[in-house]
Amino acid sequence: MTDTDAYDALVIGGGPAGLSAALNLGRSLMRVLLVDADRPRNAATLNSHGFLTRDGVPPHELRRIAREELAAYPNIEVRTRVRVLSLERSDGAGDAPPSDAGTARFTASVGRRDPARVVTARSVVLATGLRETLPEVPNLRGFYGISLFSCAACDAWEMRGRRLALIGTTDDLTDRARLISRWTDHLTVFTLGADTVTVAQEAELAAAGVAVARHPISELVGDRGRIEAIRLEDGTEVAIDGGFVRPQWETDLSFLRGFSPSVDHDGHLVTDRSGRTDIPGLYAAGDAAIPGPQQLIVAAGAGARVASVLVQDAVGITTAH
Repeated sequence: MTDTDAYDALVIGGGPAGLSAALNLGRSLMRVLLVDADRPRNAATLNSHGFLTRDGVPPHELRRIAREELAAYPNIEVRTRVRVLSLERSDGAGDAPPSDAGTARFTASVGRRDPARVVTARSVVLATGLRETLPEVPNLRGFYGISLFSCAACDAWEMRGRRLALIGTTDDLTDRARLISRWTDHLTVFTLGADTVTVAQEAELAAAGVAVARHPISELVGDRGRIEAIRLEDGTEVAIDGGFVRPQWETDLSFLRGFSPSVDHDGHLVTDRSGRTDIPGLYAAGDAAIPGPQQLIVAAGAGARVASVLVQDAVGITTAH
């Protein structure tokens, strides 16, 4: 390994959190390597909303603009269409406080397959986002990102006042229905046969004008990604203009070797409010670490925040960010 393979910070993930972290770390004179597999979870989304000055921008365009900006910094290296195959941590006291990485050093194998390039970094930012598993509904992928979405804050405005669906099997389905009902008076919750909406919750939703359909879905009806109806296994057909699904999410940490940061029951990495995990030198930003609205602007802000904290930690400044 040569000095050219040694970095101050390794950023894993090239979404808005990782790109923002890399930009701000680079501007702090850190030598940064950003690694991006280039398989974003929002690849099916045509337009993203809620990002100030970029409302309605296609996600791939936002990434393109950001990469062009990073290219202006000679101390930031971006590698795309590759991934971190393994990440190990060594030479540090495992019981050191999160704000003190000590002499810890991370070693990463980066590439498409073994043998891969081996690099080292004093700190690592996990900005890998979440791995998404959609509900088991026939032909759902054909509508996802066009007329069915997962983020109400991102996409409900464009479907306000229409006949909407909420599809899922998770325990928070009732709460999500309450949220989506802000944008429409015509909402139907589809539980796919799961008992995730109780009888009491169904009565509460009915009082608010929200219907609950408990039978499994046999087919989504529509053309070229535009949904028109949902057909149930009992033969019922519900007219729909759009809607939302509730995926299952988890953080992919399969590349970590010999250490495991804490994860909460929803699959998010546990961090302090500054983005530090319980592994010294390891930080997290974006959807992987933030429960709540999965918006590009929220992730980008988290990346900037983590970068600031990482730099201050590197010079030994105690911060209450």
